[in-house]
Amino acid sequence: MDTITSLKNLGFTQYEASCYLALVANHPVNGSQLSKASGVARSRIYDVLRNLMAKGYVIEVNTGQYAPLPSDELIRRLKSGFENDLTIFEQEITKASQKDELDYIWTITGYDNVMAKAEEMINRAEQEIYVRLFPQANIYLEKYLEDADQRGVNIRYICMGDIAIKFDVQVIHPDHEQLEAGMGGRSFDLITDKKEALVGMFQTDREDASAINWTRNRWFITANRDSLRHDFYHCFLEKTLDRGQTLSDHEMRIYDIIKKDN
Repeated sequence: MDTITSLKNLGFTQYEASCYLALVANHPVNGSQLSKASGVARSRIYDVLRNLMAKGYVIEVNTGQYAPLPSDELIRRLKSGFENDLTIFEQEITKASQKDELDYIWTITGYDNVMAKAEEMINRAEQEIYVRLFPQANIYLEKYLEDADQRGVNIRYICMGDIAIKFDVQVIHPDHEQLEAGMGGRSFDLITDKKEALVGMFQTDREDASAINWTRNRWFITANRDSLRHDFYHCFLEKTLDRGQTLSDHEMRIYDIIKKDN
């Protein structure tokens, strides 16, 4: 993006941007000199100068001689004006928002876009994270989950494959291979602080085209969080009923944590 385009984005017209930049490079100058330096026609130059003076960006230092507002002061004023406008907008949009706001379910496509959103959610989490990941997604997100664990966030992790056990409440789903083949893809589930959900499925060989759902809808979040909680039970039932084994003391402690995790 060039400087003139940047100035246009900040409220300058094309001519105003050209004139201001020409004045910064050489001042004071008269209208005729500025017309040549800026490329703005002489028939327009004085209208442009009047507009810039009205905005406080240019001053007439001598009769017919013009100079620009110093660039550092211009930047300070633009920043101050932008922050003030943003504050007013925030106040007005808060007042205008529906009191009983309906939280819609949005879709995110593109594997990297989904991972970026997941990273953002994990980094913002303060209390708990429920997550069910296949190894491919774990490669992207494991570091951020470890960071969350270090800052005291409760991690509830269901591994859909060969993933190292790094968290206190973490299990390996017994049917992950059959599920991936049967579903035609890899599920992806992330619930943070009972406030946000990012869930869906990456279809096999169509990961970038797969639509993953993101929402703050509390009913959607509750249903998906409960689904993850019950997946822990599934892991324990498979071990005790299908394999006839006894839960370890650690697994019993996980069971008790999940049972109380309403």
